[in-house]
Amino acid sequence: MIIASCVLAVLWVPRLGSSSRGGGGVLRHPGTWLGVVVAAMFVNQVLFTAFVEQVWNGDPSPVATYLPSGWFDMADLGPVADALPAWSWTVLHVQAALELPFVMLAYLLVCRWFGADVFGRVIAARWLISASFTTTFCLVEWDLHNPYTVTDIVIRVIAAVTTPVLMPLLSAGRPGPPALWPFALSAAALGCIVLAVYDVATLYNLGHAISWSPLVGVAALALMGARLWARREAPPRPVAASAARSLGWFLVVFAVPALAVRYGINFGVAPLSMVSGAVIVGVALWRGWDRQMLPQLIVAAVAGVVGAAIGAAVARGHPEATLLASATGFVLLAGAACAVLDRRDLDSV
Repeated sequence: MIIASCVLAVLWVPRLGSSSRGGGGVLRHPGTWLGVVVAAMFVNQVLFTAFVEQVWNGDPSPVATYLPSGWFDMADLGPVADALPAWSWTVLHVQAALELPFVMLAYLLVCRWFGADVFGRVIAARWLISASFTTTFCLVEWDLHNPYTVTDIVIRVIAAVTTPVLMPLLSAGRPGPPALWPFALSAAALGCIVLAVYDVATLYNLGHAISWSPLVGVAALALMGARLWARREAPPRPVAASAARSLGWFLVVFAVPALAVRYGINFGVAPLSMVSGAVIVGVALWRGWDRQMLPQLIVAAVAGVVGAAIGAAVARGHPEATLLASATGFVLLAGAACAVLDRRDLDSV
């Protein structure tokens, strides 16, 4: 799956034109619908807790026995759990329906921040993304086989058809590319929120919600500040613009294999995931970087690697946290190097 999705991403996706609509209000913003999906996931967690309390006497082991450790840290809802309906479909089935729109909307929101062209190209590749993500989810489902698996796979296939049908209704936003630092901070803040939702809502750990609250609050404030900063930041200068174009192409090319590459780390093919990631980075640089600035590329790449190493060293928790911290560190330090190089060139004129 990693190989097939990377081949499609490298050879086919760049040929797709931008397909998106400009303008539109809050109802066409991917962030709005991401919020709706997240709210639905948390409602399901509350209803799931009520089901476990009423039907399984507060013990989730009838389903937990089939899944890895780290799931089903239940919250104590008190008398509320007895007042809510006990619906069996809250066990894994709702998650199967919402997980694809959750990850696709989060990715599209990041692409929208980057610019209308990148957003439109990812929208044009939505069927490939949906097929790749759904296949990966179904392979993971089958690896964690349980009494809910077959129904969950059917639900995921239905979501794989309905989700990309609705995606073109979303609006593309402003033209890009953006300044690197506000974009990196925006993506990092959203990533922290997505990690919290992943742990609490997709792993059924409603009991972790309180412990995540301070980080989510800080991330939300950082996100609002970064978006205000992005509106006021001047367009990038030549070296930073070259880096921004490359990052935009990375977002486009990485969209299809993103989930397969990520799960390869957990399912015994981490070297293949690393090679695939390197290939995608190479393609993005080849398409986006100005070939007259190769010395600047070396400087930016070295700075980015240092930033990635720092991010990986300070990250804790899920593997996604390490990936997020590394990517953020890479973009921030590489962006800083690009800014210094642009300033040096400006001073020399």
